[in-house]
Amino acid sequence: MNSIKTVSALGIISSTSYEGIGLAQIVTDGVDIKSFGAAYMVPFDEGLAEKIRQIDGHKADESPEMANQIRETEIAFTEFCAELVKGFRSDHDEPIDIIGFAGHTICHKPMEHYTHQIGDGKMMAALTGIKTVSGFRNADILNGGQGAPFSPIYYEALTAKCARPLVVIDIGGTSHVSWFGANGEMIAFVSGPGNAVINDWVMKHGRMHIDYNGRLAILGKVDEQILSSLMHHKYLAKMPPKACDRNMFNEKMEHLEGLSLEDGAATATAFVTESIVASMAQFLPEQPKEVYVCGGGAKNPTLMRFLRQRLPDVTVKTTDEKGWNVDAIDAQAAAFWAVRRLNYLPLSYPFTTGVPVACICGELFEAL
Repeated sequence: MNSIKTVSALGIISSTSYEGIGLAQIVTDGVDIKSFGAAYMVPFDEGLAEKIRQIDGHKADESPEMANQIRETEIAFTEFCAELVKGFRSDHDEPIDIIGFAGHTICHKPMEHYTHQIGDGKMMAALTGIKTVSGFRNADILNGGQGAPFSPIYYEALTAKCARPLVVIDIGGTSHVSWFGANGEMIAFVSGPGNAVINDWVMKHGRMHIDYNGRLAILGKVDEQILSSLMHHKYLAKMPPKACDRNMFNEKMEHLEGLSLEDGAATATAFVTESIVASMAQFLPEQPKEVYVCGGGAKNPTLMRFLRQRLPDVTVKTTDEKGWNVDAIDAQAAAFWAVRRLNYLPLSYPFTTGVPVACICGELFEAL
């Protein structure tokens, strides 16, 4: 059997909370991280973001018109990302052997065995001339898994030298909790709401894309009665393995209507915090010594303050504070996924997505 290959990989991933598109380069064999390359996040093009919002939560089989709209948006999204790759290559000398194109999730309903990420891997390979892996979640879903989370296998490599037990929390559109035990154990699941509930609130009522630096939430007051109601969402009580998409909590968030912009932001931020803390208490076999927070939530000081207040006996750090670029980690994970697919290594497991057996994920497209 040939030994696994070490290659230079570029990951591309789009935030479902519309905070931007991340690009990051790493050198890896899909097991160990050999080195980190350049990384940055690019804000969404406003027109493209609006097109994606219009298809968010929809399925292609709803109607021929919706299928066409989704495909047109996918083409525009792929072309935009391909231009980002070309810009990345012109700015950095390190060669790129493979692209991990995670795309943008528009609908994720594992109970219906359905997931859809826009982002055409075949087109990306043709436009960039670089071998590309995309469609990571499809095989897991088809084999009975939840289709998420996939990043724990990357976090395991990233935190290899850290004391355990530890937890990595990725707060993007939803929040993902990954626990690593002292004896090599791993448990991961989508705990519940993430930045999407905050961002959707401030977009609807303040015409702001995000609560920048948590400034609205820090000025507001948490409505404890509404927070208690939000915490009764049935998803939060569901046992792992479990996953959901950003729209799972939309109906519950209507309870915020009538609050001021600031109080709504504070209550939404508290909902993210409480759902994470509750899931850690309920589903983890042992509380961690340290928690590392990545994703857009790590850049929200108010959310970080809420987490530290609710986890007083745990050291809670952003990945930036640990020395890992918070804007890079999700895209680095996508690059890592691509190399695991290249080397025929599994990406999902019974203890992460609930798939019956470890599953090799992603479709590989050769450059034309």
